[in-house]
Amino acid sequence: MINVTKTFLPPVEEYQAYVRSIFQRSWLTNNGPLLNELEEKLKEYLSVQNLLFLSNGTVAIQIAIKAFELSGEIITTPFSYVATTSSIVWEQCKPIFVDINPFSLNIDYLKIEEAINERTSAILATHVFGNPCNVEKIQRIADKYGLKVIYDAAHCFGTIYKGKSIFEYGNVSTTSFHATKLFHTGEGGAVFTNNPEILRKMSLLRNFGHTSPVSFDGIGINAKNSELHAAMGICVLKYMDEIQEKRKTQWDYYKNKLSNLEVNFIEITEGTDNYNSSYFPIIFKTEKCLLNAVGLFNSKNIFPRRYFYPSLNTVNYVDSQQCPISESISKRILCLPLYHDLSLKEQDMICEILYTNQNELL
Repeated sequence: MINVTKTFLPPVEEYQAYVRSIFQRSWLTNNGPLLNELEEKLKEYLSVQNLLFLSNGTVAIQIAIKAFELSGEIITTPFSYVATTSSIVWEQCKPIFVDINPFSLNIDYLKIEEAINERTSAILATHVFGNPCNVEKIQRIADKYGLKVIYDAAHCFGTIYKGKSIFEYGNVSTTSFHATKLFHTGEGGAVFTNNPEILRKMSLLRNFGHTSPVSFDGIGINAKNSELHAAMGICVLKYMDEIQEKRKTQWDYYKNKLSNLEVNFIEITEGTDNYNSSYFPIIFKTEKCLLNAVGLFNSKNIFPRRYFYPSLNTVNYVDSQQCPISESISKRILCLPLYHDLSLKEQDMICEILYTNQNELL
């Protein structure tokens, strides 16, 4: 069976060595030494100033919204994982959807200004599949109207834009370290900011507002992560250069092999120094073509994913808003299997299925 992704796991002996140390200390959570070690190693690896390791990428978005005390309307993209929208609603704000660019698949910055009004408090954009948004144009709009910028950078580990980690852009960037990601801690996530006051607020928010065992500064939740998850991250981080190099090779192989197929590919944003090649989406001409392809793959125990589907402006807990490009793309886009030990032979088989049945996919 070939799934859309498969978790990279380090040698079990390496992880077990950290687990033994955790058992020896009997310190499983609450800002343990491995958590601090992971945060420092991540800052060094990513060349970022600040980050906080959290329990997951969804709570990272929620904490970012809470830290800025946002209210009213937040402009966002309809083409993302559902957590981007649900976090806005969860924090009692209203998502205002702006349609996407059909090539980058990111929010179309040309359409943002017309969505701004006196109730708008922020822009929450996603770097879709790790592909950078037009961060300069978005920041210019935000500065013009006094808005905060939060990036859902869940797919972005390793992406570098104009010489800096993509996590360095915006007022806050958030990411996921879920088991399906390039870098993972089993479950986990992080927030990034260069604002010391917001960093302090988010640090309090992730641990109930504790300033000491018996004192608190404002409301908070339990968004901490454990020593066991930090240990996994430390182990995986050792292999990140190898993981990224292999992923780029696989991504380029798909792109070259499928160059004559009647599908479209994502266009990587100009100025991207390193695209992390985290996903390989293809866009069919119609939804029927996509469904035919899915059926063919599934019949051979291959399971790509309709990612992202449906368009988030259509979920049942938001007001109906028209986003025709996102609605169309979401019905026609499919992510092909891509993971560390996917072989070239398996990639060839996937490509061959598409080419052999191309008439059914037109």
